[in-house]
Amino acid sequence: MLTLRRIINCANLAFMDTQASTRARYSRIAMLLHWLIAISVIVNWRIAEAGEHAAKAEKEAIMANHFALGMVVLILTVLRIAWRLGNKPPPLAMHLKAWEVALARVTHSLFYILLIALPLLGWVAMSSYGQAIDMFGLFDWPVLPVAKDVDLAGTIFDVHGVLGSAMILLIGLHLLGVIKHLFIDRDGNLFRMLPFGKVKS
Repeated sequence: MLTLRRIINCANLAFMDTQASTRARYSRIAMLLHWLIAISVIVNWRIAEAGEHAAKAEKEAIMANHFALGMVVLILTVLRIAWRLGNKPPPLAMHLKAWEVALARVTHSLFYILLIALPLLGWVAMSSYGQAIDMFGLFDWPVLPVAKDVDLAGTIFDVHGVLGSAMILLIGLHLLGVIKHLFIDRDGNLFRMLPFGKVKS
C-alpha cells in the first residue's frame, strides 16, 4: 500500500510539473510564428545586404526577393498579433527583477512596431514608385493608392534603412538577454518558446 501511494504521489507531482511547464510556455502556434518570423527577418536582412553590394544588373532581382519576403513577414506578424490577442501568452517568470520585466515588455513592443512598420514602409515606397511587389513570381502584391513621387519613395527607403538597422540592434539585445538567461541565470527562459526543456517559473 505504501509503495502504491508513493507511485501515485510521484505521478501526481510529475503531472503537476508538466502542467506548470505547459503554462510557462507559449502555444505551439505562437512558437511556430515566432521562429518563422525570426528566420524570415534574418534572411531578409542578409538579402538586403547582398542587394546593397550587388552589381546593378543583379540588384533588382535580389531586392525583389527582399520586398516579397518583407510582405511575408508582415502577414506572419499580423497572424502572430491576432493569435496573441485571442490566446493569452504565459506570464513572465516570478523571479525576474522589475527592470528585466520592463525591458522585456519594451523590447517586445518595439519588435512588433518594427515588424509592422518596416514592411509597410517598403510597401508605401514601392507604391510611390508606382511598382507592385512581385511575390516570388506567384502574383503581384497590389500598389497602394498613393501619388507617384520618386523623391518621397527615396526618403521612405532612407527611413526604412534606419529602422532596419534599429531592428538588427534590437535582435542583438534580444540575443544578449537569451544568453544571460541561458548561461548566467540558468532559468530555462529560452524554453518558453521551444517545445522542450525545463522552464523555471
